[in-house]
Amino acid sequence: MLLILLLMFCDISLGNRKFYDTYSGKPITMEELRTHDKQNNTFWCAIEVADCNPKEGRRLDGTCNNLKHLTRGATHTPFYRVLPAVYGDNFEPRKSVTGQDLPLARLVRTTLLAEGKVPDQIFTQLLTYYWVFMSSDIAALHDTVNYIEWIPFCCTEKGKTEYMCTPNKVPIDDPVHRFSGIRCLNMTRPVSFQTSGCIANNTSPERINTATPIMDLSNVYGSVLNGSLRARTFKGGLLKEEVENGRVWPPSVPIGVCRLNQRPAETRCHGTPDDVTNTLAGINLVATWFWRQHNKIARKLAKINPCWSDNRLFYTARDINIASALQIYMYELLPAVMGRENLIVDNVINGGLGFRDFYDPTVKPQLSLEYPYALRWTHLIQESTIKMYDSKGHYVKQFPMVNLTLRTGYFAVDNNIDYITQGAFRQPSAKFDYIVDPDMTGIGLGPHQRSTDILTNDLAKGRYFGFPPYVEYRKLCSGLRYKTWKDLKPIINPEHLEKLQELYKNVEDIDLMAGMWVEKYIPGGFVPQTFYCLIIDQLRRNMVVDRHFFERPTRPNAFTFQQLLEIRKATIAQVLCDVGDTVTEIQPHAFFRQSLGNEMRSCDQIEKVNLNAWKDISCHYNPGKVEIPTLYS
Repeated sequence: MLLILLLMFCDISLGNRKFYDTYSGKPITMEELRTHDKQNNTFWCAIEVADCNPKEGRRLDGTCNNLKHLTRGATHTPFYRVLPAVYGDNFEPRKSVTGQDLPLARLVRTTLLAEGKVPDQIFTQLLTYYWVFMSSDIAALHDTVNYIEWIPFCCTEKGKTEYMCTPNKVPIDDPVHRFSGIRCLNMTRPVSFQTSGCIANNTSPERINTATPIMDLSNVYGSVLNGSLRARTFKGGLLKEEVENGRVWPPSVPIGVCRLNQRPAETRCHGTPDDVTNTLAGINLVATWFWRQHNKIARKLAKINPCWSDNRLFYTARDINIASALQIYMYELLPAVMGRENLIVDNVINGGLGFRDFYDPTVKPQLSLEYPYALRWTHLIQESTIKMYDSKGHYVKQFPMVNLTLRTGYFAVDNNIDYITQGAFRQPSAKFDYIVDPDMTGIGLGPHQRSTDILTNDLAKGRYFGFPPYVEYRKLCSGLRYKTWKDLKPIINPEHLEKLQELYKNVEDIDLMAGMWVEKYIPGGFVPQTFYCLIIDQLRRNMVVDRHFFERPTRPNAFTFQQLLEIRKATIAQVLCDVGDTVTEIQPHAFFRQSLGNEMRSCDQIEKVNLNAWKDISCHYNPGKVEIPTLYS
């Protein structure tokens, strides 16, 4: 019934509906589907797709983005690999070239990275919030759920016999835990097509992604059909919302997913359709803003075009919301940290204001496994103490960010969301350096685990993903071969190179994450060279594979040139002025700290997207008549 409703609302012909294998993308029979039902893995292994219409807009579940590969672009689309996997026996982590085990992940982390709190003098905390939000749009990987809900016991006796458990050992002389008695840090294997029973276990593990692998705000609108439909009111193009104490929230979800709420005071538990919002504080905050932004856009469009149907209002508001989020990410955030000229030269962003069209239907909409993994490098720049301010910029209080995992209730009490929002563009991020916040390495998941080192887990996961050594990625990115320690001198500082030599027996043993931690930054930017290489590879691919990419002039329901010019005005400052709690003034470049030329100014002075560019003349010159039919009608 839910699928039928979607097809009715999206003007898609019911026609034939088929089930497909999520891993191969090929049709499956009803008998094969019943087998999945018996094995209780239909959710992971099968997906239903209705007939595609080449003229329809972006579907809620991501199907039919590519008309030859109908399931690619939907949830559970397999990753592709930039480089082939390298494993040891039985798909366990690879060994050193000497045949010995690689050094303990915790030892590598404590040797290469110092701990401390160093505020950045350039960027705000808002940059890290937005970056993690955009990452969650295309990669939902169950890490938090694994540790907290499903398998929290890997450091107990029970964990010794659990295949999914891959805990990290803590050395006896560990600089932090030598006196704590902690000798184990919880970690699990990735949820894969193999562990879910979709494909045979004697094949290379392929991780499952429950987000759509294209940038479509699935962390706001959902990526699973039934959840996406439940989020709509089906009136005026609006998403469901709840108003408490004058603040607008996404709708409530079962309190169980907000397991850290401190009751009785913290009762609010809200979430987007797939409950992605409930994981981390930054995702919660930004997803709430874009939820509100959708309804703000839909209400304005309804006033401008009173004859539009609910469906046309919803999909147009969604299209504008997605495009605005991408404009902010690609043209405001990424240039700030990667260098605008670098991104123009590498065809990631447009040097002008007009359209671009790189679409290639022969390339499947997929995400590289290296892309979300490389993004874990940004844990280095995460300031884990949330500093809160009032609307006048006066400091109010602070709170550990790690204590807000699965805890949306904190935002709704004591004006906390007001103060956190203000702090987002006033507080500095952690400095772009080789020093990591102690909360990220000692607490990590707050009260959910006794101790969690997020960065140790980051490095260890790379081994279970089967990533080749760091030098293989350097070869891919630079075209050069790295066979000796001397070869690495141009890209790694001497003090870090010396530490790497203490840890690894051979230059070909270095883990991908370890190399990125200590690598020199790109000219004109603030990120490591290999990180930059892996990120822009995926960003370029996003434009090539996404039939509905907002800059395409020939996509279904494409923007007009005037509409695209309005999207170009979207900034994170404008979003906060529109939907941020108590925001009446802000610096125009809000990912940057206040400075000369970037001083606080009234929201009235912040440029805004003018939705009159979407004015439909048929609503005004044919009063009382039915609107001209469209694909959204």
